[in-house]
Amino acid sequence: MSNELKRERVWKRGRTTSSARLAKQRENDLISLTLGFMGSLVGVWMVRYFTANFINGMPIALRATLLFVLYWAAAVIPIIFIRQDKMSAADLGFEKKSLAKQILIGIGLGLGTSLVLTGIPVLAGFGEYVNNGKDYTESWQFIYDFAYCILAVGAAEELVFRGFVFSKLKNLFGKEIYAVIGSSLLFGIFHIFTGNIIQMLITAVIGFIFCLYRTKIKDCTLLSLILCHGIYDAMITVWALHG
Repeated sequence: MSNELKRERVWKRGRTTSSARLAKQRENDLISLTLGFMGSLVGVWMVRYFTANFINGMPIALRATLLFVLYWAAAVIPIIFIRQDKMSAADLGFEKKSLAKQILIGIGLGLGTSLVLTGIPVLAGFGEYVNNGKDYTESWQFIYDFAYCILAVGAAEELVFRGFVFSKLKNLFGKEIYAVIGSSLLFGIFHIFTGNIIQMLITAVIGFIFCLYRTKIKDCTLLSLILCHGIYDAMITVWALHG
């Protein structure tokens, strides 16, 4: 009997657990992942719909505030599952130690990624292919764009894709590479309402790069990726001045 019980137990995260319990956990992870991702798609569609039909006609101060709040609709359902599944900050990729280093890494990666993926094409005369269409001229617009890209877009998308989705996929498949590929593909699909197939593929590649940063660079945490993502997005508008 004892040998049978041993065969029915598996090693997971430094401790043993029953095969039945592990199967139940995987089923729960799959359900959370599926519903969480679908919820993020519904959320980003809502953002696009309300922005186009309601928010764009509002006074600029109110519009700026609502855009900040509204973008987090894309993360509401995943956050519900994060809380329901009792995922810790560490599960999502956050760390308490070396905060200053995490921040510097994020800033450096954001600027470096921006230079390679946006700056060089702009300087080479291909700015039209990387321009996001924001023709800002006032300093406050650039300041707002950096805040919005970091605290709304970067924070929400990284929490969902390099945090929640990445962790769930890693739990399901047991190997980091599957989490890297899967979360990157889902990140591309997430942008289905904001671009064409080519843009979705490019976004998936960018997601893949962000995943590599997380997995290959020491002390690159989810906080680092939030800063990297936000700075990269915001710098597109800055580079557009030279296009």
